[in-house]
Amino acid sequence: MGKFLLGLLTGAILVVLVAVIGFFAIASLRSKPPAVADGSTLILRLSGEVPEKPSVEVPIPLLETKTALTVENVWSILRRAAKDSRVRAVVFEPEGAAVGWAKMQEIRSDLEAFRKSGKPIYAYLKSPSTRDYYMASACSKIYMAPVDTLNLKGLALELMYFKGTLDKLGVQVDVEHVGKYKDFGDMFTKTSMSPETKEVLNALADNIYADLVKAIGKGRGKDDATVRAILDDGPFLSTQAKTHGLVDELRYEDEMFGELKTALKQTELKKLDEHDYLNVPDLSVTSQDRVAFVVGQGSITRGDADSSGDNGLESAPFVKMLTKVGNDSSIKAVIVRIDSPGGEVSASDEMWRAMNALKKKKPVVISMSDAAASGGYYMAMSGDPIVAYPGTETGSIGVVFGKPNLHGLYDKIGISKDYVSRGKFALIESDYQPLTEAGRQKLRQGIEADYEDFVAKVAAARRKPVSEIEPVAQGRVWLGDQAKEHGLVDELGGIDRALELVKKKAGIPSTSNVNLVLYPGRRSLFDVLFHPSAEAEADAMLKRAGLEPMRAALRDDRLRVWMRGGMLRMMPFSLEFR
Repeated sequence: MGKFLLGLLTGAILVVLVAVIGFFAIASLRSKPPAVADGSTLILRLSGEVPEKPSVEVPIPLLETKTALTVENVWSILRRAAKDSRVRAVVFEPEGAAVGWAKMQEIRSDLEAFRKSGKPIYAYLKSPSTRDYYMASACSKIYMAPVDTLNLKGLALELMYFKGTLDKLGVQVDVEHVGKYKDFGDMFTKTSMSPETKEVLNALADNIYADLVKAIGKGRGKDDATVRAILDDGPFLSTQAKTHGLVDELRYEDEMFGELKTALKQTELKKLDEHDYLNVPDLSVTSQDRVAFVVGQGSITRGDADSSGDNGLESAPFVKMLTKVGNDSSIKAVIVRIDSPGGEVSASDEMWRAMNALKKKKPVVISMSDAAASGGYYMAMSGDPIVAYPGTETGSIGVVFGKPNLHGLYDKIGISKDYVSRGKFALIESDYQPLTEAGRQKLRQGIEADYEDFVAKVAAARRKPVSEIEPVAQGRVWLGDQAKEHGLVDELGGIDRALELVKKKAGIPSTSNVNLVLYPGRRSLFDVLFHPSAEAEADAMLKRAGLEPMRAALRDDRLRVWMRGGMLRMMPFSLEFR
């Protein structure tokens, strides 16, 4: 009886929820788009994730404005605002934006482009991180509160190693890889960096730090030596930040708005929310030319053709989407936007094939975001132009395989296994015994063959001999500017440059304001409620079991893909900037 009543109550709540959502959805369809008043000041807030793919569309007014802006949204908003005579100024308010270095470079470039319009662009910082400040340094004026901290200091890259813990647990991990820099498995087999890992990380740190110094110097009118000396004093109290010339004024937020109002010679500041502006029709788009902006984001797995693709970059729905775009006669050209550290070998290959099929139907340009490495780089090998940011993590041309041997752990907790088998390598993936030498050699054959195929595909796409690609392969991660020097990408730039190139390929006039069509589109709340992703179902299961704290660890895309087994084209580490 209790279960029946609980089910009845749950059903009633669901009906009410659907009715409420339906009401607001219908109301939103009937309502007019937000109006933009003459003399508006656009408020651009960035906090948390700034994804490539749009988040779920929630047709409830109180929740609708909480949806995260995508990188393309930020680009579009600032690009439009620069030309919109109704928008007089922009106030940029980043607060804990969780973005990688390449996305920071895109957003900073977008802010710089707006600044060139001659309109005021102020930044107001609240307990800013290095990421927040890096982007804000493009603004014409930077404000902070009188009592606050600018957490701007040097740069450090840390890697975590688990071998000591695994030894205590009685767990051994067997790892095989091709490419001396393909060190993803080192976290399970070593206690510190290998010389190769340290070499790569030092090179990445040099490039990233140099870009940080250059960006601050450009924005604040200081030379590199001065900026480096200032950074050695960080982090800074507000007063110290102003003394060093890192911020212009120490004001409370309402005082900053008051000063902007005076600068604009207005009696009242007309604030325009970034989400409202996003929903305003773009009057600058007069061309009928449609360019698809196809996003591939996350770790690569196979997935199911009918899945939503919420579990990372799943090859089956991605291939289906590329086929749809290729067959759409209204689409004149395609920008494929990749943000992926790689993943499963077979899934990467499926997407590589679909990318090569697409190029036969449409002009294509590839735009790389924070990462397009390993399988994420492999899928881009269609021979089409590749545009990367100076800070894009790319390359990592290599293959890795690993499996745990839990025999020691099972002994500690009283578990034993017995088995019968047929076939010499039937137990090659068993978690109860280490790899035999014959098994290791068998795996090496597969990994080396896959590596040779990877290098050959890169050589063909980049129109270079294998002998020229091999030295820059070896599983090494390069930043975009390094990758360009080695011929792994064609140009440095972001969405603007990719759009310029694809217009040229498609014969669209460079001055034409094309209609950029996003794939996949924003998912509705109805879709999420009635077609939950596997990740959502797993989250619910962990919550019911009282294991909610495990969710963050299990959501590490690289670890999730690693635990599926098999050979991987996976970037050896993940850079997270704090």
